[in-house]
Amino acid sequence: MVLKVYNTLTNKKEDFEPLTKNKVSMYVCGITPYDETHLGHGRAYVAFDIIRRYLEYSGYKVTYVQNITDIDDKIIKKANDSNKSIYEIASYYTDRFFSVMDKLKVKRADHYPKATEYISDMVSFAKNLEEKGFAYFVDGDLYFDISKYKDYGQLSKKDLDKMLAGARVEVNEKKKNPLDFVLWKAAKEGEPYWDSPWGRGRPGWHTECVVMSRKLLGDSIDIHGGGADLIFPHHENEIAQAQCCSSKNFVKYWLHNGFITINKEKMSKSLGNYFSLSELLQKYDPMTVRYFLLRTHYRSPINFSFEDLDDAQTALSTIKNAYDDMQFMIQNTKNDMLEVDFSLVKYKEDFVSSMDDDFNTPSALAVIFNLIKNYHEKKYKLTAEQITNAKLMLEEFNLVLQLGLKESKVVIKESAQELLEKRNEARKNKDFALADKLRKQIEEMGYIIEDTPFGSFVKKKVLKRQEMPKISDPFGFGKRN
Repeated sequence: MVLKVYNTLTNKKEDFEPLTKNKVSMYVCGITPYDETHLGHGRAYVAFDIIRRYLEYSGYKVTYVQNITDIDDKIIKKANDSNKSIYEIASYYTDRFFSVMDKLKVKRADHYPKATEYISDMVSFAKNLEEKGFAYFVDGDLYFDISKYKDYGQLSKKDLDKMLAGARVEVNEKKKNPLDFVLWKAAKEGEPYWDSPWGRGRPGWHTECVVMSRKLLGDSIDIHGGGADLIFPHHENEIAQAQCCSSKNFVKYWLHNGFITINKEKMSKSLGNYFSLSELLQKYDPMTVRYFLLRTHYRSPINFSFEDLDDAQTALSTIKNAYDDMQFMIQNTKNDMLEVDFSLVKYKEDFVSSMDDDFNTPSALAVIFNLIKNYHEKKYKLTAEQITNAKLMLEEFNLVLQLGLKESKVVIKESAQELLEKRNEARKNKDFALADKLRKQIEEMGYIIEDTPFGSFVKKKVLKRQEMPKISDPFGFGKRN
């Protein structure tokens, strides 16, 4: 089966064929570091982490770029309110971002360009557009003239006539067209600035991303990703600038992830209805949060609830316990066990088929559970080699999904092991009352016991969620912005 990806530009699944054989260039819009990283960010970057990992699993050499917008109105406001520099604010929240992404096993990008490091390139880019007649200067601001780009609106499929009538468009009398967007904005009193042909100021957000993408990946790239909220105006404006500047197709495949919602509203900082990942990761294991995000196809919305996170915790524990069970069985299975049919080919085919269908992680997880179900039904009749192969297949799937299987081995307290040995002795002596008492003591320690023909062993019990601790507020903000 050929990998198919859903291209927002064409609104259909397309065969994936990169611009250069066996190589993929991939740009994903990154964070604006002015506050804590929230679950909505986690959804986006876990989604594109899976996409990147599966491309690598499929044999592609991926160059992955994710920007950091370290100059922005919100950063400036927080810096001014807290008497800090924009660099202190951006640096602090960028470090917080990396901390939680590392815990979620989001692989680091090849490049994390910061907007402030490419100001001169952005000035040159905007000057080029002005010289070609795609931009105009008014009172310190340089605007892109969308009337000069005939395909404007091709990505978002928005009715521009309705938008021009005033719906959802901020009125600005300096613009020729309400949808024209800023390439360079004049600095206000007290704001950071850089020198330019148009005076002191800073680049527009839409310009920052397109310049960093072109600088690091070239005029044309394979994949550009981000949240569905970036389709318009951000990605629409990126296309207009890039293609007017180079006359080349900017992006071949546009991929967008769905939102995290709470009560059917998008989770976002601006609405104030979000959970920081730092908070959630003090309450849940990071792999539980990652699994929760993978249960839904990356393009579909996820409605957040703690109950669903609890379900994810239970489901992930089922996979991890099966993996640990396989390890136990490999060590204890006798060589004279009766070999039964336990072909793994179909599971590999189904996993690849699922991921080839626009990175369908819910379907891929279903393949894993089918494998585990078949294993549990036959495990006492399998050879050590068969179980080893099943374990290796789980590890192979884990290369893509990153569910922490190899780190899942539970370290059992010596006291629990001692109680288990006493219980085994009690069962051998047919003192079932004592054996039951010891079992309850082990369970109270947070473990469960599995009895097998080869002996008994303990597993970590799935714990219920605890009260969520509050995150620190280093800049003295009791209320999120």
